Formats: sequence, C-alpha cells, structure tokens
Amino acid sequence: MARKPKKGGQGTPATVALENAAVAFTVHAYEHDPAAASYGGEAAQALGIPAGRVFKTLVADVDGVLTVGVVPVAGQLDLKALAAAVGGKRAAMADPAAAERSSGYVLGGISPLGQRRALRTVVDDSALAHPTVYVSAGRRGLEVELSPADLIALTGARTAPIGR
Repeated sequence: MARKPKKGGQGTPATVALENAAVAFTVHAYEHDPAAASYGGEAAQALGIPAGRVFKTLVADVDGVLTVGVVPVAGQLDLKALAAAVGGKRAAMADPAAAERSSGYVLGGISPLGQRRALRTVVDDSALAHPTVYVSAGRRGLEVELSPADLIALTGARTAPIGR
C-alpha cells in the first residue's frame, strides 16, 4: 500500500494524520452521487469491495459525551452496545451540527482520523477479521484503506461488538 495520497488536492486532515503517523494506507477516490441513499453503500459499490470491509463513522452522544462508533456500512450502530463499550448508560445519535463541529468534517465525509477534536472511539470488532478496512478519508467520494490495527492505534479506539 502507498503512504501518500494521490495528487490532485485530495489531502485531508485524515490523510495528513496518516502521513504524519507513517503508516501504510491507500486513498481511493470515486465520483460521489449527491442522490445516493447511503454514503458508505455508495463507496462499497463504486469501489467494488464487500460492504463488510467499508466502515462508517457515526457520532453519538453517550451520557452527554460525544463518542465515535465505527461500524460496517452493511449494518447499523447498536447504541446500547456503544454505551456499554465505554461504560455509559444511555446513547443517542449526536446532533448533526455537533458532529460536524466536533469532527471538522461534513456528514457523509466524517472520518475517524484527523478529527478536529479527538473523541473516544469504538471500532466494531468485525474489523479485526479483515487485512484492511476502508473508512472515510474526510470527504464524500474519498475513502482510505488501512489495517484495522493502524485504525485502532491512530484513533486510540477500543474494539467491541457495536454493530448489528
């Protein structure tokens, strides 16, 4: 895998964070369709990869604390499981404006990497079954492929079964 994103102004805070960490990653660009029903599903289809290897980044409010859940696009985030994974009691999806403000990214392009404010993060443990996974590179139509171990290390994440 390459270490640098492709030329053409595709650098984002996520790819900069990956470059600074000197981990192996590959950037994959595709033509984003604004009418797509699912950003992650669109990425999997456009890139021709199984939906189980493409992970979406969701921001939830767990007991008043913004928390990131990273789950396969083929499923959903189990809010109770996310709360339990961080020792919380109650979780709900975060206000979209709060998620964008906190991360520095727009919805559909929120990356778990290079966020404006580092949030506690939980990656669904199914990621560990793959040699590499895909997550948003910080812009709609841009994914980054990296090892699950690097994703977990760079986000300071814990793993737990938070997808359903």
